[in-house]
Amino acid sequence: MHDRDGNVRASYQGYARWQADTSAEIIQRKREEADLFFHRVGITFAVYGTEANTERLIPFDVIPRIIAAEEWARVEAGLRQRVTALNAFMHDIYHDQEILKAGKIPAEMIVGNPQFRQEMVGLDVPGNIYVHIAGIDLVRASFGGADDEYFVLEDNLRTPSGVSYMLENRRMMMRLFPDLFAQQKVAPVEHFADLLLENLRSLAPSGAGGEPNVVVLTPGQFNSAYFEHAYLAQQMGVELVEGSDLFVRDDTVYMRTTQGPQRVDVIYRRLDDDFLDPEVFRPDSTLGVPGLMRAYRVGNVMLANAVGTGIADDKAIYTHVPEMIRFYCGEEPILSNVPTWELGKPGDLKYVLEHLAELVVKEVHGSGGYGMLVGPAASKEELRVFREQIVAAPERYIAQPTLALSTCPTYVEQGIAPRHIDLRPYVLSGKQVTMVPGGLTRVALREGSLVVNSSQGGGTKDTWILEQ
Repeated sequence: MHDRDGNVRASYQGYARWQADTSAEIIQRKREEADLFFHRVGITFAVYGTEANTERLIPFDVIPRIIAAEEWARVEAGLRQRVTALNAFMHDIYHDQEILKAGKIPAEMIVGNPQFRQEMVGLDVPGNIYVHIAGIDLVRASFGGADDEYFVLEDNLRTPSGVSYMLENRRMMMRLFPDLFAQQKVAPVEHFADLLLENLRSLAPSGAGGEPNVVVLTPGQFNSAYFEHAYLAQQMGVELVEGSDLFVRDDTVYMRTTQGPQRVDVIYRRLDDDFLDPEVFRPDSTLGVPGLMRAYRVGNVMLANAVGTGIADDKAIYTHVPEMIRFYCGEEPILSNVPTWELGKPGDLKYVLEHLAELVVKEVHGSGGYGMLVGPAASKEELRVFREQIVAAPERYIAQPTLALSTCPTYVEQGIAPRHIDLRPYVLSGKQVTMVPGGLTRVALREGSLVVNSSQGGGTKDTWILEQ
């Protein structure tokens, strides 16, 4: 909210004036109203690994994260470039593999990866688009005293979550503080569900008659993001289905309804590859649809995101995305990666083991803040155990510097205090690459913590992009 000299940044000046003129009692009442509303609506996230494995409310902070229009313009251009390259990479590795032949990425990193799906080799998908919705995690940080800039921390390409929280956070802020929105020119995000539905319908097989039938496929109510699955289906006006609601006949997918079988043209799946079709992947899966891959391969149904996108979701592949941008787009990356050490390389491994207490180490296939070590916050015992795990299988890990992440004022028990944040914009790829201005700002609520994931106790904020 403030620059290094303590002055309120231009993008926050309108909000700062409003905050100065608004009593603490009014804001506290609004915070309590927000908590009550989120409880009533059931905006929850299941936290695994706790004793009860219970659902809990994701903490919502009423101080928005505000980004100027010119700052967002550069981020948006970088996101378009990155997702375009990732889609080109997906098409290439499942077809001609030119990037491997050119030696830009080690072939064993691809073909030996469990997320590389042989079933997709040679299979054409509409528009060569594999990642129809991507969640790209960004951090604003500085290195060596340089000015802050945005870095890409992670690419989420399989089943990126959090869209529902982005939309509900905006809805909540407009409900609580209509006077603020009357004073500020905040770019809208409410049309995201319409953009997503339009994008999904554009994927429909050419033989689909009339309006394409789109469904959202969920693993079920015990999934941590089930609220979001139901929410997006409701917002788009389409059916929320589980695997048992669908069946395949004559290589065509149908949905069971009270009026009889109804053909399904497009499936927005929130189910990992392994569970999609027990005939092809895990035979013990009861969550998927037997025969789904047959229907997919002959083009009678489309899946978003495409099968096999997990290969580009991998944290080891992440290190090569800047090279993908140069290779496929012929451009320099607009958004840089966070500097990363690949522990499968002897030189990188040696450096990381010597500086383990200073670095953040992540499992290549980990997600949700699990399977990671934050060196400066770790105990000697935690460092010892993690060191043993790294030495046993170094190729399973990457390491990054502990970033001086940007902070945003946040309500905590002691009052207002700075807390570290990141940003997950959602990028839609279809006939065009589109996105709503902003995304989900996640905030680490524990003092000094750099882990913003909801599964690790993080909260969320509304993200405002100011229109010029």
